[in-house]
Amino acid sequence: MSMLIKPNFFIVGAAKAGTTSLYKYLDQHKGIFFSPIKEPNYFSSDINPSEFRADYRNHTEIVGEKYFNSKPLRELHLSFVKEEKYYNQLFEKAKTETAIGECSTSYLFSDVAAKNIKEFNPEAKIIAILRNPTERIYSHYLMGLRFGYTTKNFREAIEEDSQQTQKGWGISKLYIELGMYARQLERYFNIFPKEQIKIYLNEELKNNPQEVISDICTFLEVEDFELDLSQKHNIASIPKNKMLNKFMYQSGLKNAVDGILPKTLKSKLKLFFYETKEVIPINEKDKEFVKAIYKQDITETAKLINKNLENWLL
Repeated sequence: MSMLIKPNFFIVGAAKAGTTSLYKYLDQHKGIFFSPIKEPNYFSSDINPSEFRADYRNHTEIVGEKYFNSKPLRELHLSFVKEEKYYNQLFEKAKTETAIGECSTSYLFSDVAAKNIKEFNPEAKIIAILRNPTERIYSHYLMGLRFGYTTKNFREAIEEDSQQTQKGWGISKLYIELGMYARQLERYFNIFPKEQIKIYLNEELKNNPQEVISDICTFLEVEDFELDLSQKHNIASIPKNKMLNKFMYQSGLKNAVDGILPKTLKSKLKLFFYETKEVIPINEKDKEFVKAIYKQDITETAKLINKNLENWLL
């Protein structure tokens, strides 16, 4: 019987804050092993996929026996792995790597993930990356447009979600909630020693990616290495036709087409359906609206992580 290999570090979020870039950079390191499912969300046991709203469920592949019986395990961006035996299989192929991890952004939002991770591996190292919440919420909204979750303008989408009576991951959009970092981070600082937690800012990763990754290598006790910075990850894009895009996603046609078309053709279709720009700015009125929501939380977060976040209030 093979020895159980436990992950020893977790990138816990925040969603739309740069976790994919961080994951892709670290995945270049030969001494770091990542789960083939980037976001298995196993420790967010308070998230129940059976409660997901239809559009989110259609976009989320919930894997089970069929997936785990097919070896090697297919790489997947996100799923919700609920069984321990399946979760353990995600790390079976780790061999000589000393840092073994996964990257589930729900772990920051979840009420129980921090406690569950601590019980699973008390020595686990926790990494979080935070983004100016005004930028984060706008990026989240753009993703909502991209995936056909909304066709409304920014303010309408935010206000509609804030008025939802049922809240939760995959149930409501959580546009505002996912940027309220202070309480979410406190769950980790309350139960993990400070030396087991590293918090980075999205702007640090953007401006000095090599510096951030080198610091993480020290934290994870692996050799430093030179990053390949030639690829951009998760560049914002918006659909040219919002209603057609929503239909493509909600009907399942988008997923069906993705499964059969070659990469080159998919890239051409993406250019036809989407406008891709690195920065799609939020307007000033909406910016002020959002900043007022987050002002207090930004102050609390700055104290908690001991970083100057004044530029987030500008």
